[in-house]
Amino acid sequence: MVDPEIRKQIIDAYKKRSRTDTGGVYLIQNTQNGKILVEIASDIEAAKNRFSFSQKTGSCVNLKLNRDWTLFGPDAFVFEVAETLDKSETQSPMEFRQDLNVLKKMWMEKYEPGSLY
Repeated sequence: MVDPEIRKQIIDAYKKRSRTDTGGVYLIQNTQNGKILVEIASDIEAAKNRFSFSQKTGSCVNLKLNRDWTLFGPDAFVFEVAETLDKSETQSPMEFRQDLNVLKKMWMEKYEPGSLY
């Protein structure tokens, strides 16, 4: 068990970490069958970290990938940042999310529907 004081320090450091105002569109590609998942995140670095953690632990990062993640394994998938977008100071989180959704739609149009998850 972690010492309560160390645990408190870890939690405090987590709360004080710098947050990025850079979101974007990212792709998770299955290298075995070529299928691609197009997603967005308001914090692109956090999405990258979640993917990396999922690969290390073997847990599936997205339910849409679950079947293939189990079939091919986590190492069959790669994460790629397709496009980033900085949140402006005047933009609300909802407006930022709407802009990200527009970008996602544009990226999804670049692929054949059958190649997407």
